[in-house]
Amino acid sequence: MSIDSSFIPFAITFLSGASYGLMTVIVGQPLDTIKTRMQGMSSSSASHILRDLYSKEGIKGLYRGGLPLLIGGSFMRSAQFGFSAKARDFLEESKFPSYKAFNTLDSNVLLAGAAGGIGRAMIEIPTDFLKIRRQVQLDANAKMNFSMLRKNLMDGSIVTFGRNTILFTSFIVYVDLSKQACTAGLIPVFLCNDDSTGLSPFAKGSICANMAWLSCWPFDVVKTQRQSGNVASDIGAIELLKDNMRQGKLFRGLAPGLVRSSIANGSSMVVYESVHSNLSLFFDVQRKDML
Repeated sequence: MSIDSSFIPFAITFLSGASYGLMTVIVGQPLDTIKTRMQGMSSSSASHILRDLYSKEGIKGLYRGGLPLLIGGSFMRSAQFGFSAKARDFLEESKFPSYKAFNTLDSNVLLAGAAGGIGRAMIEIPTDFLKIRRQVQLDANAKMNFSMLRKNLMDGSIVTFGRNTILFTSFIVYVDLSKQACTAGLIPVFLCNDDSTGLSPFAKGSICANMAWLSCWPFDVVKTQRQSGNVASDIGAIELLKDNMRQGKLFRGLAPGLVRSSIANGSSMVVYESVHSNLSLFFDVQRKDML
């Protein structure tokens, strides 16, 4: 049975996304745990949480919640890159009208990025809930209450859906803008790839991801609080957002979050580019992703 040639680029993008997701967990989980505990359960500083977790549980404590993300993260990243590429192809093939704001911001890039964010959200909602519940448990040996988990599995789903749509749309937009800036010579050469058509893999992953996170960080704080189980279930996302604003906590956990994003997304993008380029070369196909 022959394989549809149009399927191969799509499959390559999904496999590359999976490698991105695996690398993100391996490199970034310890700082993600610190960020999550700062947002969802504690007023302690990042250094205090690090010392407390490490003294009680060692390195294992910093990888709490890693298993659901290790599994879900691979599919999640595959979905975001794969869905955005498919959406971009559909928009181009259907000759969907494209508009450029300020002659730089392409409307079809926005739509494709949103499709990737939606694809990611559908997988991340349950897996991130499990990750966060595990990360904020006070007793590392406590067993998860599965009847409670089934009941609350979709907690924070609306804000997660919104956050992911903004997050990945922003990321794709920043990648696209960085390509234009590199081509125009506006970015330092040491940050660009060999032919100056875009950022180098590590710079692209770290810089564009950090800018995307800054675009939606308050929603991430609210999402974590909703999924942690440490706020009353009848408090809505808007009310939580207002409460965090009053308390000056809209950017809680930002420092460890951005450090984690720089290291994890930079490293993961290097892996993604390597897997994607090598598989594209092996199968002799043109790249179809948006990166």
